[in-house]
Amino acid sequence: MNVPLRETLGAHAALPAVARHPSQLVGRTPVLWIDEPFAPPGRGFYAKLEGANPGGIKDRPGLHMIREARRRGDLRPGTPIVESSSGTFALGLALAGLTHGHPVTVVTDPGMEPSVLRLLTTLGAYVDQVAVPHRDGGWQQARRERVAELLARTPGAYCPDQYHNPDNVAAYRPLAMELIAQLGRVDVLVASVGTGGHSAGISCVLRECFPALTLIGVDSVGSTIFGQPARPRLMRGLGSSIHPGNVDYAAFAEVHWVAPAEAVWACRRLGHRHYATGGWSVGAVALVAGWAARTYPLGTRVAAVFPDGPHRYLDTVYNDVWCREHRLLGQEPPRKPREIAEPDACVVTGWTRCGTVRDPLGRGSAKRAEAGVR
Repeated sequence: MNVPLRETLGAHAALPAVARHPSQLVGRTPVLWIDEPFAPPGRGFYAKLEGANPGGIKDRPGLHMIREARRRGDLRPGTPIVESSSGTFALGLALAGLTHGHPVTVVTDPGMEPSVLRLLTTLGAYVDQVAVPHRDGGWQQARRERVAELLARTPGAYCPDQYHNPDNVAAYRPLAMELIAQLGRVDVLVASVGTGGHSAGISCVLRECFPALTLIGVDSVGSTIFGQPARPRLMRGLGSSIHPGNVDYAAFAEVHWVAPAEAVWACRRLGHRHYATGGWSVGAVALVAGWAARTYPLGTRVAAVFPDGPHRYLDTVYNDVWCREHRLLGQEPPRKPREIAEPDACVVTGWTRCGTVRDPLGRGSAKRAEAGVR
């Protein structure tokens, strides 16, 4: 017997909304309470699950940056989009290209997961892979130089330049407004830092309502963003071997660097306990947000941004063979980070916290963490 849909939903339930285009699925992502094993009962943090977007958090800037470029006339109808990406922003651009009718070329490197390469092709993007890292700027600089080559020989092509484009930052105002509506108040925001877009964009809007907001940045060991020397990085999606212009150094109260084994532990514990998990950034952010929930005064409302879900990491973070090859299993992180007074005091190799944040290129001011959370 066929039962009417309305009856299965209940007599007074509203029918589910129907999206007419995949871009309408972006945003309005859920929040999940995370406590053990990251924080004891009664303490915890709120995780904004951006993996609920079709491609992850960077669907937001992908759509916004292309829409703004078209509005200004920087991107003409039907002309190509060319950009460097390690993965998630590439998915956002593929969605933007489909939405607005632009062919998309993504310049990446051998570190991009094979599953993402296949997915991008399925979504209609062309993938151009560089073969050799730049001597000083690593894979990111090599990719950016390849983008410049492609732009020079493709008249009218447009590069959104996620690392330096302020539209990247502006794209996160809706996410911040969602957090305000969902949580009512945010005292501490924990965010990973790669291009600097979502940490700058969300914190700026939150501070309009909560001027005393504390922003904690989460970086990868081997990243140069906060003043460490550039080294090979296993973790994708956070950290950088260049210095993105979108990073708002003055907004941060402190920075934490996290190592791959620590992020893997956190990702897997999230899955075991909370079902919602993700990639390198998610694990690193969860580790630091749990520390904040344990360390800040009881009643502090801690929010953390989980940029993606686990699916593109099934061959890495969630693959026991791969993790054993890289010696990432069986290493439970310490309960608290190592402390350093200056971001370049030493080369960090594991979870480390620094209350001094400055632009290594001298473009911003330094900020120190509150003494009460040391």
